[in-house]
Amino acid sequence: MGALTPARGPKQPQQERSRATRLKLLEAAVSCLAERGWSGSTVSVVAERAGVSRGAAQHHFRTREDLFTAAVEHVAEKRRGAVKAVAHNLPPAGSIARTWVIVEELVGLYTGPLFRAALHLWVAASDEEQLRERVTALEARVGREAHRTAVALLDADEAVPGVRETVQGLLDMARGLGLANLLTDDSARRDRVVEQWAKIIDGVLNA
Repeated sequence: MGALTPARGPKQPQQERSRATRLKLLEAAVSCLAERGWSGSTVSVVAERAGVSRGAAQHHFRTREDLFTAAVEHVAEKRRGAVKAVAHNLPPAGSIARTWVIVEELVGLYTGPLFRAALHLWVAASDEEQLRERVTALEARVGREAHRTAVALLDADEAVPGVRETVQGLLDMARGLGLANLLTDDSARRDRVVEQWAKIIDGVLNA
């Protein structure tokens, strides 16, 4: 039994290095996709940016499609986690300030580098048959999870007529703000829209 102990020693650091390499590749892929678009984001470019060899990249992700769909999903998961964490530091229930913070955070899902990277992936998927099925499934799952997160944060009762549609309208609006933000800094108008939507959501939830 004692002879087995040394063999286990290096295993954990190796697993940690493997996880660290995978994380570097995912984050480098998102950055490349956001900055260079699909055509400029090859596995070699991502590997160089991550500081690893192309072989190491292909060890973790067999194809380019595997790498980029995993990268966008990875950052989407991080962003959803950050939004859910807001629930621990919200203003009192029933206040417009609470609704405003939640709306602002939900809009943030669509106005950061994740949305820019995802958009490039969606455009590529419209022309790449192999990529389209993966991206469609990913977008559907992310959309469902974003909706569930919004409902939970707002404590919205979707059994009440109009509530589900209002929450979905909020997410659709957030996506539109994200698109507007791609070309210009739309923060001033976004702040006004967020304030107005907070009033709309508050009115519907407290009707």
